[in-house]
Amino acid sequence: MEIGSKIKELRILKGLTQEELADRAELSKGFISQLERDLTSPSIATLIDILQCLGTNIHEFFTEASDEQVVFKKTDYFEKSDTELQNKIEWIIPNAQKNMMEPILLTLQANGSTYPDNPHEGEEFGYILQGSILLHIGNKTFKAKKGESFYFIPDQKHYITTKTGAVVLWVTTPPSF
Repeated sequence: MEIGSKIKELRILKGLTQEELADRAELSKGFISQLERDLTSPSIATLIDILQCLGTNIHEFFTEASDEQVVFKKTDYFEKSDTELQNKIEWIIPNAQKNMMEPILLTLQANGSTYPDNPHEGEEFGYILQGSILLHIGNKTFKAKKGESFYFIPDQKHYITTKTGAVVLWVTTPPSF
């Protein structure tokens, strides 16, 4: 690990000049410059002082961040088909239950396909990618078609039906699927 370049990166993220960091750590600007170019190494005590000025500590500084997956391909999806309800759910972000929201791709077949859900805490959002749906929330029914979206607080029994078939991008928070 190149300590100097990592210190420079943290300094820039904090919006500090070399001189400002040097002043805060009671060091010279020249020392900070040499340190950032890996021309010199700090003592442990000096490194601790510098890191404290940068709002971090030794443990965080030397802990390598894991590369978290950002883009997910079709092969990453988890799929579940329900022949009785005539729908297919694709969890398009694997392990999303650990996140604040959970998006799914819901495919409903024509003629009576449905997707039921019970009341729960959180929020729900959907975007109709294909077809049209009827969104039933409590005793109210709402129509939505391709290019339209919906948003509601799921505090009542709710479900989607379609006669024509539909594909819906559905996001719920917190995850409940």
